[in-house]
Amino acid sequence: MLALVWGAVRSRRAQVLTVLILTALATAVAAAGPWFAAAGSTGAAAADVAAAPAGERTLSIRKISQSKDDPQGVLDQFAANVRGLIPLPSTDPVGGLVVPLIITQAGGTPSMAVAYREDLCEHLRLQGSCPAKPFETAISVNTAQQLGLGPGDRLDLRPAPDAQPLTLRIVATYALDDPAGAYWSNPLFTANGGLDPAFTPIATFRSDRLAGPTVSYDVQVPDRLIRGDDGYDLAGVLRKADRDLGQASLRLVNSTGPLLDTIARDRAAIRQGVLVAVVQVLVLAWFAIGLAGRYTGRDRRGDAALLKLRGNTRGAQLRLAIGQHLVPLVLGSLLGLPLGYALARLLAGPTQSRDALVLSVAAAAAVLVGGFAVLALTEALALRRPVADLLREVTGGRGDWRSGLADVLLLAVAVAAIYQSRADAAGTGLALAAPALVALAVALLVARLFGRIADRGGGAAVRTGRLRLGLTAVQISRRPGSDRVFALVVVAVAVFATAVGGYAGERTARLQRSAAELGATRVLTVQATNRTALLAAVRAADPAGDQAMAVAVDTTSDPPVLAVDSGRLAAVARWRPEYGPLGALPAADGPAPLPRITGHRLAVRVGYAGKAPARLTLMLQHEGTGAPVPVRFGRVGAGEHTLEAPVSGCTEPPGCRILRWELAGPPGTALRIRDLEQLDPAAAILDPSRLGDVARWRSGTAGAALDLAATGDGLTLAVDADPGAKQVGTAAYAVDTDLPLPVVLAGPAPPQWQFGEPALLAFGGEPTPVRVVASGTALPVLGRRGVLADLDATRRVIGDSTPPGQFQVWLAPGARPGIAGALTRAGLTIGADETIDDRAGRLDEQAPAVVTRFSLLAGVVVLLIAAAALAVAGAVDRRSWLDQLRALRVQGLPSRVAVLTAYAGMVSLLLLALLSGLVAAVLARPTARITVPAFTDGWDVLPLPGALGASALGLAGLIALLVLGLTGWLAVLPLTRRLRRDARGTGR
Repeated sequence: MLALVWGAVRSRRAQVLTVLILTALATAVAAAGPWFAAAGSTGAAAADVAAAPAGERTLSIRKISQSKDDPQGVLDQFAANVRGLIPLPSTDPVGGLVVPLIITQAGGTPSMAVAYREDLCEHLRLQGSCPAKPFETAISVNTAQQLGLGPGDRLDLRPAPDAQPLTLRIVATYALDDPAGAYWSNPLFTANGGLDPAFTPIATFRSDRLAGPTVSYDVQVPDRLIRGDDGYDLAGVLRKADRDLGQASLRLVNSTGPLLDTIARDRAAIRQGVLVAVVQVLVLAWFAIGLAGRYTGRDRRGDAALLKLRGNTRGAQLRLAIGQHLVPLVLGSLLGLPLGYALARLLAGPTQSRDALVLSVAAAAAVLVGGFAVLALTEALALRRPVADLLREVTGGRGDWRSGLADVLLLAVAVAAIYQSRADAAGTGLALAAPALVALAVALLVARLFGRIADRGGGAAVRTGRLRLGLTAVQISRRPGSDRVFALVVVAVAVFATAVGGYAGERTARLQRSAAELGATRVLTVQATNRTALLAAVRAADPAGDQAMAVAVDTTSDPPVLAVDSGRLAAVARWRPEYGPLGALPAADGPAPLPRITGHRLAVRVGYAGKAPARLTLMLQHEGTGAPVPVRFGRVGAGEHTLEAPVSGCTEPPGCRILRWELAGPPGTALRIRDLEQLDPAAAILDPSRLGDVARWRSGTAGAALDLAATGDGLTLAVDADPGAKQVGTAAYAVDTDLPLPVVLAGPAPPQWQFGEPALLAFGGEPTPVRVVASGTALPVLGRRGVLADLDATRRVIGDSTPPGQFQVWLAPGARPGIAGALTRAGLTIGADETIDDRAGRLDEQAPAVVTRFSLLAGVVVLLIAAAALAVAGAVDRRSWLDQLRALRVQGLPSRVAVLTAYAGMVSLLLLALLSGLVAAVLARPTARITVPAFTDGWDVLPLPGALGASALGLAGLIALLVLGLTGWLAVLPLTRRLRRDARGTGR
């Protein structure tokens, strides 16, 4: 029997090679699936970890403790206890102490923490010396500007307004070296709604004013544990650690939950997407293998008939028939297994996974067993036929009632899949295969219709003398199994087109998301002392205004605020219709600017009728650095006076602008300002007309604000006389921008706007009135909810306040290479530098991109499987069709008509199948609700692009036409060569 099998294999090499190729292709995809899923999951987890903020990769353990006697000992003991209760390795643990206090200043008592942090000075950029002795401190640059303090000054902090102060000596100002790093991920050591903390040595915590600090121990979880390498369950470990820490009266602040959920969703999506693609390829491959077995079985029917005539049993006949298939099946599986690993390594990267190896071998075995079962069933059905049928050269018709019933059942399955894909269970069951089943339904319907048309039209065309059309139709209608080949090609083209569309759509979605998250083609994260310095530096680096734009992002306010230099928005930003009208936000506007102060001394003429002394201060701000400059005129007595005061810090261009007048005195104090002059050099700053213009001055927006009266001879300031007021205003602000502030709103308005005038708390300590000039469904950087405002207008409203926010510089497409250096020379410190392609590249490692890549691989293999099946059909039918055409040639059929007929049958089948496949792919998108895979982290700011755009459909159709057309041409080429050779031999 082995000799007979081997002889059959050697004599039918083309058939054996076809089965081998089909098996190798299917095995390659099946074997690649587990490796691809493992590598893709690892890469997605790594990308998720890299993209996550430092806070989501850090654990913080906290406890309120007493540190008066030995604060260092308390911190060391706390760290030792924590290390014993967290059963995971940690990197760079950081301990610290913090106590929230308050500071009394004009306008309120903002909170300001006193903190100690291990290795502090290594993570700060200091101007001064690192605090080393008890009661020495470093405060932030922003806090120093806001409080008007610097190195050498005293800082008084209190636990309560009436408590004794803790006096610290300022030895330095600081800026954070890496604000987004893990070291600063604990909000206890950031502003957290108040002023930036004052950092001091640990010995300071022996003070009674710092009793009961919060002790913290922060650890960064290693990336490999977050990724879950080697099956590590971080969530389970942390749940147990939380219980153990709770029993020890310690609090675990675990912020890794969102990151772990994202990683889990990525893995589940990758596993499901790869599984669906593999199953799809296997089903089509088994169908193609069965089709190849059916076609090539015509050559084996004679062997089976001879065995029957010689009295061999059906089992012996089946072993001989199946034995011819076992060789290519086994060889194909052995070739496909390493090929699959190589493909997975090429597309997803290397990985080491024992589970992937086991699953890969199991998948290859499934291909082998499935292919063997399909071929065995095909041969068993053929061997049931009597000897006369096996020896007959002409086969039966196109099919019987069984094939019709099978088609009806397949159509029912397709309908069920469409229903399920449009129901709530769209991601389960048959809905996962809905695109292929829709294509199959279209293929079956078109095949039946096309067959009927060819049956009826072929005979009519021949009878009317249209030989080429008639013979082509007869060739299609009378060829056994052509409907199955047609169905396979249609499904393959539809699957391939859907895969190309999904890949292109996912790439577009990544680019759109990256542009929406960044706002511009390239974004620099920078550090500046304040918004004024940021704006001045960017305008100095790009005076033309077409390459760079200053931006401030505040995601901590409610709603979050994006402030941009609106005059440059059109030239720099990647704007979308969802963000609202591009020109809706006007640039900063308001009264004509007041004269700038550029001298060393000012004189003010005032009139005061009160008995109790009052104090008058003028607050200025440098227009280049944003540094606040207080001008203290001091005590004012009754009567008319001209007060003089020195000015320090306004001589550097472009000088200082006036922020506000501050009047300190008992309730009811009233003072009239008549004019303001600059003495050195001499210049008129505020004359009675400017002081008396009510449009140039405003009081506060909260509490009992300062009363203002603008008349023709000056500005009158009066402290509110209400004795019951909790907050008495002391400031009269210079108006140099349009109020209410124009903004663009995305998302619903804040609830508090429904019960009062729209206002924002993001611009200093008082509400800023705003007016909505346009609306959008989203905003860059902020997402579906937020406010867009003009940066220059906001910084004028903010004045010398220091609200939270991140400073950025957006660069236009094609910005000159030296723009970053120009920004640095202008005084900015550049941190992160990111482009849309950089951000999209990181998203390329997450589940949607991984799944669409593998789906594209599967689509390519499916197309090759269809091409192989097409080649088999063409090769097997070649001999019989050649005999028929030769017989017709003897009867007078012209050679040219015979050759064209040989091509026309294949061309018509291919073109109709290709067109039907593309139509099926287009129909499947709305019918089965095919969409680009959603981002696993839940980002849905912009609608996902279409899963099959016109360009993707055209590209898929062109590639399919080239692959299938080349295959069909090669299959028909030997037939046409013989026909031409016969024509040359006969001379006609």
